[in-house]
Amino acid sequence: MDEQKMPRRPRRDHDGEQPQKSESLVYGKNPVTELLKSGSGVDTVLLAEGMAPAVAAYFTAMAKEAGATVKRVHPNKLRLMTGTESHQGVAAFASEIEYASVEDLLAAAKAKGEPPFLVLSDGIEDPHNLGAVMRSALLCGAHGIVIPKRGGASVTPTVIKSSAGAAERLPVARVANIGETIRRLKEQGVFVYCADMDGVPLRKNNLTGPIALVLGSEGSGVSQLVKRLCDGVVRLDMAAQGTGVDSFNVSVAAGIILYEIQSQRAGE
Repeated sequence: MDEQKMPRRPRRDHDGEQPQKSESLVYGKNPVTELLKSGSGVDTVLLAEGMAPAVAAYFTAMAKEAGATVKRVHPNKLRLMTGTESHQGVAAFASEIEYASVEDLLAAAKAKGEPPFLVLSDGIEDPHNLGAVMRSALLCGAHGIVIPKRGGASVTPTVIKSSAGAAERLPVARVANIGETIRRLKEQGVFVYCADMDGVPLRKNNLTGPIALVLGSEGSGVSQLVKRLCDGVVRLDMAAQGTGVDSFNVSVAAGIILYEIQSQRAGE
């Protein structure tokens, strides 16, 4: 791809795991600067190790403003990914999808004549987990998923592949602050639950009506601030007590809880 050209933005099905040239990859200082300033979605900015500190700080600040993750990589990896030595030490992945707004997700529910059913990520970091959550959300009837601009996985090629195509069908909103989004949803009559080990057993909760489910990060779960903002906390009881395996994987937990929400909504 010519260094000065901006990327085409089709949805693709490739894993992005190995260094390879991608249609969503922009490289070179000027093209990446323009991409970050354009307001288009940017998932990840790659900076070569050894880049001058002032230049690295410049791109890091712009990436933060754009809600993109910054990764330092070996210059040889950039050469392999871009197919050229002229990458100038910087590359960026344009977003694989067109992000929606939270209002778009609520409007999608209204258009179907259904109470809103949303999923919120409070820092899910593993793209495979996020993809699996999106797959379950779509199949269980959710109207969309909300992810943070920082502090969690965005919709990368790996997420798209892990979602088995759900990422291309389920609206995704990316927000600056999950806590503020919860406040806005509650103001619009959406009852917000989060999943945590000290909650009420899943089936003892009324999960009908306008609802949003918050899922926390793989390591620390839902943050305490977000948890305090939620209207309710649900937990999954486990049969294997005292084994040292004390929780479900976040994507597995999401599948169980989302299916229960779907079942209760269907029987409403």
